[in-house]
Amino acid sequence: MKLDRTSLALAATVLLWASAFPAIRVALDGYGAGGLSFVRLAVASLALAVVAPLLKVRRPRGRDLPRIALVGASGMSAYQLLLNWGEIHVPAGTASLIVAVVPAISALLAAAFLGERLTLAVVAGSAVALGGAALIAVAGGDTRYTVAAWAVLAAAVAQAGYHFAIKPLLRRYTGLEVACYAMWAGTVLLLPLAPGAVRTALNAPVDATLAAVYLGVLPSAAGFVVWGHAVARLTVTAATATLYLVPVVALAVAGVWLGERPRPVELLGGLIGIAGVALVNRRPRPERARTAAGTSPRAVPTRRRS
Repeated sequence: MKLDRTSLALAATVLLWASAFPAIRVALDGYGAGGLSFVRLAVASLALAVVAPLLKVRRPRGRDLPRIALVGASGMSAYQLLLNWGEIHVPAGTASLIVAVVPAISALLAAAFLGERLTLAVVAGSAVALGGAALIAVAGGDTRYTVAAWAVLAAAVAQAGYHFAIKPLLRRYTGLEVACYAMWAGTVLLLPLAPGAVRTALNAPVDATLAAVYLGVLPSAAGFVVWGHAVARLTVTAATATLYLVPVVALAVAGVWLGERPRPVELLGGLIGIAGVALVNRRPRPERARTAAGTSPRAVPTRRRS
């Protein structure tokens, strides 16, 4: 069966974002958590700055700069620092399973701060997803692993904060523009780490440097571009459903690249987390429910998720 461009964009996004987790493990050996955070964002920012004119990225309005700084601090700076530090002790595939709970946390934050409807499915699904992540965190039996796993979960919270905080920006800018603004803001906020990152880069192994550049150019910069292409042509619900594949692919890539083999309890926690996210994203079918109740279905207005 021939794949269209949208399907290829989704497949590329899943592969790129999944491959980031093992690539982080490789790059950490040469750069450390802080150095890698800055280098990855700096490379991604440079790549996006080069293509921004071709993609017709507009300048943000002055009044939006504080929010852009906020989303850059949360979704880029804090996320990178926490995830990179966590992956020092947590295997790449396991980290991807923890980060997979982001949609569940995003739903809770949107309900708390944006007034979105808080349904029983959202509450139950979020509880299940966070329970799965907690199971992974306490499964190691090692203090360093447990603390690092909680750091990865904190990274997921930071990423979830990014997703709900960008909603007002998405009313005025495209998803790609918001990603560019956030990436650039996150890089500026990590500038204090630049001198140390440069010194580290001079002595870093070649494979670590290649992994850091790969993370900036492909999962970060190119990943956002192809994701924006897909989301522009699908509903957000349909597009984000494919992201369930990210931890699956990440486990496979980490197994081949790094030789990692997650323990059964980690896989169980990951499956519980993904099940919880699926429950959060479950949408009722009012027409089918009314038909089953013996009433004639009527057109019910629906809102597109953004």
